[in-house]
Order: sequence, then C-alpha cells, then structure tokens
Amino acid sequence: MEQAAASRPIRAAAPEESPEDRSAAAILIHGPTASGKTRLAIELACRFDGEIVNADAMQVYADLRILTARPDEREASEAQHHLFGHVDAAERYSVGRWMKEAAERIEGIRAAGRIPVVVGGTGLYLQALVEGLSDVPPVPDVARREARRLVAEDREAAWAMLVERDPLAVERMDERDRQRIARALEVLLSTGRPISDYHGAAAPVLKSGKWIGVALTPPREDTYRTIDQRVSRMIGQGALDEARSLWTRRLDRELPVMRAHGMPGFCAFFEGEASLEEAIDRCRRDTRRYAKRQMTWITHQFTRWPRIPSQSTDTRVKVISALVAEIDAVSLKR
Repeated sequence: MEQAAASRPIRAAAPEESPEDRSAAAILIHGPTASGKTRLAIELACRFDGEIVNADAMQVYADLRILTARPDEREASEAQHHLFGHVDAAERYSVGRWMKEAAERIEGIRAAGRIPVVVGGTGLYLQALVEGLSDVPPVPDVARREARRLVAEDREAAWAMLVERDPLAVERMDERDRQRIARALEVLLSTGRPISDYHGAAAPVLKSGKWIGVALTPPREDTYRTIDQRVSRMIGQGALDEARSLWTRRLDRELPVMRAHGMPGFCAFFEGEASLEEAIDRCRRDTRRYAKRQMTWITHQFTRWPRIPSQSTDTRVKVISALVAEIDAVSLKR
C-alpha cells in the first residue's frame, strides 16, 4: 500500500468542484529541532510539486543562518522556499505577522496549482494556521518588561498567578515554559483579561479537510545525540563568527533573536563572563531543553496529528504519501 501511495500525485481537480475545492491540499510537518524536518520537506516538495513555507520562529531572522539551522544554499536550491531569513534581528517578529505572511504565500502556491509544504518547530504557528489566531491587542513594552521580570524573579509564583487568573490558558502550556508564561502574563497585565479570552477569535487559514499534518517523534535520546553533533558542526561552520556579528550590534537582549539557542552563552563568552567551552555546552543544553519542550507540546497540543517515530526519510515520505492518498480518496467521493 505504501509503495503505491508514494508514487501517486495529488489529484487534479474534478470539473464540478468549486474554486476553493480546486485548491491543493497543504502538508504540515512539526517535530523537535534536529529531527530531520528540512530534508523531509524538500523531499516532499520535489515529490508533490510543492513549495516550502517556514514555520520556525527563529529561522525567519536573516542574521542567524547557522545557529538557527536555516536551509543552506544547496538545500534552498532544491525547492522553492518562503519566509526564511527575511526579518532583521532588530525586529520583534510575531505569530500574527507570520500568519499574515504565511496565508499570502500559501494562497499564491495553491493558486499556481502547487502544494504548500509548511514545516517548522514552532508549534504555535502551525496550531494557529489550522485553529485560528487569538486576536490579542498590541502589548505595550512596559507590560512586556514587567511580565518578563516577574517570570525571571520567580517563575513558580508567576505560574501560580496564571493558575488563579487564567486556568484555561495553563491547560495549554508547560509550567517550565518561561516564554509562554511571560506572554500570558503580559496580556493579562496590559488588557486586564486572560489570554484564553482571545483564543480562536480569528478563522484558521487552512480549513478542515484541506490539509494533513504529521508530527515527527524520533526517540528522545537520538534527538539529543543529534543536537550535540549539530552544535559541534555549527561551530565548525562559523556559528561563533555569526553570533559575534550579531552581538556587536548591541541589540536589546529581550529581542527574540538574542534569545536564540547559543546566543546567551556566546554573548557571555564575548563579554568575558564564560569560557568558550561553557558557551558551547550551554548551547547544547538549551537546545536539548527546547527539544524536550517541543516533544511535550506535541504530546499535549497535537493529539490528533499522526506520529512518525521512524527516522528514515524514505519511510516518512511513504507514510505522508499514504495520508495524501487517503485525503485524495475522500475528496473524490464527495
């Protein structure tokens, strides 16, 4: 069955279909860092005549190609890529901006009769794409700084505040996820309303039946080992020079790009507060912890997405091809 499914293209539109029905289905790929998402996305784009749309919050930044494991020139040449490296480090990119840009790219890809392959490790981006985005008002800098101060000083107390004031929100997050706790707190501080009040306010970009999503779930220890190897490889590719160039810009340390895995430790090294080995070890440790949070997110937030534990790209392609064939068959019966 898998072999047959792997060779099937996504169907051509039937004459009786509406313009919306003729839109090509989208393929969504989520998984922890270093799980092989880039290679899989390229293979799928080549197989299904598709184009790749980035759904990773760090890979949008132009300044950190190596440290964020953005597709290199060779990989980028194998398929059309969108929303990679198009944002300056001084900007505070948001899920709202990503949603707008991703919707435009997906619409253009589908209008051309091609398949959007949306790939990334930022679960919130993918979730917003298929469930809708919270219509949260802009948060003032003063509220953002206060929320981060509260989390930095006492994360457990900040979590307890959310448990009391926004119990619905805490059901959707990990109590160790400082960034999401701070986000919920800044909304609470600036609007007086819990962030859960805004959930699902906007319609999703991709409607049910117009997409398939999979979660890559390789064994945790294998992922950690791959992360350690990747960090060593990044250092050899010039990650330290890349980080130093960004550090010399003296940007606000609260900007997202300055919190990218590796940057805090390397900044400490550049400023004489840590050795190079300590900075590299911190990069490995922070990346492993992030991968663990991504795995937890998949467990609790992507409950209906099929898991693919295999680390073989060929096997992953076959499984996804079978899912494409299944949604294809359902559409033909309508």
